[in-house]
Amino acid sequence: MRPPASLRQPARYASVLAGALPVLTFPAAGLAWLAWVALVPGLELMRRAATGREAAVRGWWFGAGFILTAMYWLVPSIGPGLLALAVVFGALQGAVGLAVHRLLHPPVTPGRAALALLVVPSVWVSTEFVRSWHALGGPWALLGASQWQHPAVLGLASVGGAWLVSAAVVAANVGVLILLTGRRLPVRLLAVSAVTATLLAGPLLFAAQRAPAPGGTATVALVQPGQTAGPEERLATGERITAELAGRPLDLVVWGESSTTEDLDRSPATLARLRQLAVATGAPLLVGEDARKADGKISKDAVLVTPDGVAERYRKIRLVPFGEYVPLRPVLGWLTGVSKAAGENRAPGAAFHLLHGTDRAGRPLPFGALVCFESTFPDMSRVAAADGARMLVFQSSTSTFQSSWAPQQHASLGALRAAETGRPVVQAALTGESVAYDRQGRRLAALGTDDSGALTVTLPLAAPGAETWYLRLGDWVPYTAAAVTLAAAVGELRRRRAPERRPAERQPEVSSR
Repeated sequence: MRPPASLRQPARYASVLAGALPVLTFPAAGLAWLAWVALVPGLELMRRAATGREAAVRGWWFGAGFILTAMYWLVPSIGPGLLALAVVFGALQGAVGLAVHRLLHPPVTPGRAALALLVVPSVWVSTEFVRSWHALGGPWALLGASQWQHPAVLGLASVGGAWLVSAAVVAANVGVLILLTGRRLPVRLLAVSAVTATLLAGPLLFAAQRAPAPGGTATVALVQPGQTAGPEERLATGERITAELAGRPLDLVVWGESSTTEDLDRSPATLARLRQLAVATGAPLLVGEDARKADGKISKDAVLVTPDGVAERYRKIRLVPFGEYVPLRPVLGWLTGVSKAAGENRAPGAAFHLLHGTDRAGRPLPFGALVCFESTFPDMSRVAAADGARMLVFQSSTSTFQSSWAPQQHASLGALRAAETGRPVVQAALTGESVAYDRQGRRLAALGTDDSGALTVTLPLAAPGAETWYLRLGDWVPYTAAAVTLAAAVGELRRRRAPERRPAERQPEVSSR
């Protein structure tokens, strides 16, 4: 029995492989330069499709290949659910295929090429924005995140967030495609101009920006226990590493997510030991608490411990789908039997708020504490900065995915959040990577996934009230992209519904005789 015709088209399988290519631009492969041309093979397959429908299908398969490859490390957590995720999110890229085919299928005029340079990046960013909704999985593997190692390129992020970096990268790919396939000289000149502009935009913005105003410094220690046998050993290792920091000039000590599984409000012995560590180091401890509370529910909290006890706590509000709760559990709960999906839903917090520490001189040190998955969301870091955070502190635990690319990809996101907000960023992870970035996204220090110990770094703080353009303008890029996408869709519908114009029939001449 022969398979259906839809499964006997080599170009569709080639689209899946083409969708995997951009993943090489993220850590750990780290081929960031490849991002500027990595989409070209997939876009060319969409452009060469015989019909717009086939181009949309190839875009769908391209998107599925991208999701499968970029998030392969989710297999232990959701098992076969990853395939369904790839099918659903891949469908969004069908709009990219349709836009490419409509605007770049031969013959290509300068007008259509110019529209493609605007519309295709807009459609791409719109699809990224849709799948970034936290209930759908969050903004993992945004194309703009591939440029985390290049602060000059991240000058775009300070103006339009990771979205503007994604738009620039996609526009460059479209320009390269037009340059390779366009036949007319004006079209090729337009493509060269577009590629040049997108490559130079980030560095020019970076150079044009004034250096961040000095706002003092803070010395932060990040505690990374490494691989341990269980929660008791993890807690003991964290205590031992922290005790070794005594005598150093510190303003804050940060532990990773889930560094203790005890409710510190109901564990006086453990809290007493942490208070002693705060006294010994002369700095408050930010501890990750993953524990069942008095109400019987489990939550993940960032808890600030001082010599006087628990000063403040922030409860994680955006939980990891399947990892910390199962959406539509009555329908999808069966996944817990074939994967490591959450057997019990965690309880989310009510709202985000800053934590208010003090440095070793007694000065206020407000900071935004985000727990693991929350660091992927640009809007949460932006809210923290707007509320007055002098720095951003992330607590992470990616030990489940230790041997995959996930820890490196997660750690790289701090560079984006720093460039977007103009705030230094630190991330403490249980098993790595623990990292620190300055206010422009430059990496200052790191502990890898094979390391254990403390990473101490002195950070230049943001001045009170300091703002980047992204903080002022917010998510203007994805909203503009959505407007362009909608306008293009309306225009296409009108074009298809318009009656065909036929040349007026010539009336027979009537003789005057």
